[in-house]
Amino acid sequence: MPHAFTSIVGSGILALPWTLAQLGWIVGPFVIVFFAAITYYFASLLCDCYRTPDQIKGKRNRTYMDAVRVFLGERNVLICGILQYSALWGTMIGYTITTTISIATVKRSICFHQHMSRCDVQGNVYMMAFGAMEIVLSQFPNLEKVTFLSVIATVTSFIYSLIALGLSIAKLSTTHKLKGTIMVAHVGKDIATSTKVWHVFQALGNVAFAYTYAWLLLEIQDTLKSPPPENKVMKKVSFYTILGTAIFYCSLGFIGYAAFGSDAPGNILTGFDEPVWLVDVGNIAVIIHLIGGYQVFGQVIFATNERLLTSRLSTSFFNRTYTIRFSFIRNRSFHFSFSRLLMRTVFVILTTLVAMIFPFFNAILSILGSISFWPITVYFPMHMYMIQAKIKKGSPTWMVFYVLSFVCLIVSLVSVIGSVADISQNLRHAKIFHIEL
Repeated sequence: MPHAFTSIVGSGILALPWTLAQLGWIVGPFVIVFFAAITYYFASLLCDCYRTPDQIKGKRNRTYMDAVRVFLGERNVLICGILQYSALWGTMIGYTITTTISIATVKRSICFHQHMSRCDVQGNVYMMAFGAMEIVLSQFPNLEKVTFLSVIATVTSFIYSLIALGLSIAKLSTTHKLKGTIMVAHVGKDIATSTKVWHVFQALGNVAFAYTYAWLLLEIQDTLKSPPPENKVMKKVSFYTILGTAIFYCSLGFIGYAAFGSDAPGNILTGFDEPVWLVDVGNIAVIIHLIGGYQVFGQVIFATNERLLTSRLSTSFFNRTYTIRFSFIRNRSFHFSFSRLLMRTVFVILTTLVAMIFPFFNAILSILGSISFWPITVYFPMHMYMIQAKIKKGSPTWMVFYVLSFVCLIVSLVSVIGSVADISQNLRHAKIFHIEL
């Protein structure tokens, strides 16, 4: 369950009041609840595709791509792989940038609190420090071994969410007035109508992607032990994870929007200056969460790369596992291979380098999320399940599937449009190797 929660809940939860500001009091809450239900529904279908042909005793599909290969063929595997791994890698790059921004925010807060005349904030240095830490953590062998990181990430996500919620409640209690409107795109008189429309499209996409973790679901399910059957356990995990996430999203989104109204910032924590220490704790919690979340996404990519390498160089010393025993620590040893040590280190360095070269990558990440949402979360799970469960064309279930799929496709398309418009604005003043802090 920690893996599931960590892969869904990111620092994007802090943008939910802004999202509601674009959608208003009627459409906003409806969309948050609707996409929670949609995500759980298709996630439950995907859970039943872990084994084939029998859902309980069939052969395991240990990864998302394995399931697509078995049910839909090699052509779809290529498309799936490009979408899934570009989104996973893009998220890791985005986490590097977001962590850097959070570190800079804490540093500035400390400078301000100590009345320092000069405050050196060096984004590239922070990125390199983050990358160095992730190189060390990347040496854990697989997703199952980083469960403790997911637990820490889950706890810290609760911390910064509760801090943001508490500060929003305090602000609301001082104004004694619920802000906001029932109208859509009713934000700021000095904002062009076209920009408001793009923001609405982005907001729809933000909510749709906020629950998505289909690209990691089967990899997480593969860490479960049976009995009981993995699909039944994973359905329960998905239900409680998405339900808990929805409660968090509703609480922070509603209270934050009620407190700030149309002035809700993109990151709710930036809307508070006092108490300084509490805001700093919130930002530090974001940093810790992203450190752990990075590995949850990264371990999936590492595992795939190493499986491909092992299949081609299975007898090479490069892939042989070596053991170092620590005599001063009882029953402790370190297992490693040169392939893991080298490839994971190079991959993290490359990820950090891309974040440094393209510090505006978060704008690009929104497009990657928009493009991958419909096929990864809806299309592939739906078609795999129809083959697994032998759903007949034209049946009521078939019709429901396609109606829901069409709705999600429209949301994905309009989100792409909104993201492209946002990028065109953000990139006007963007510079490589220069992050806006």
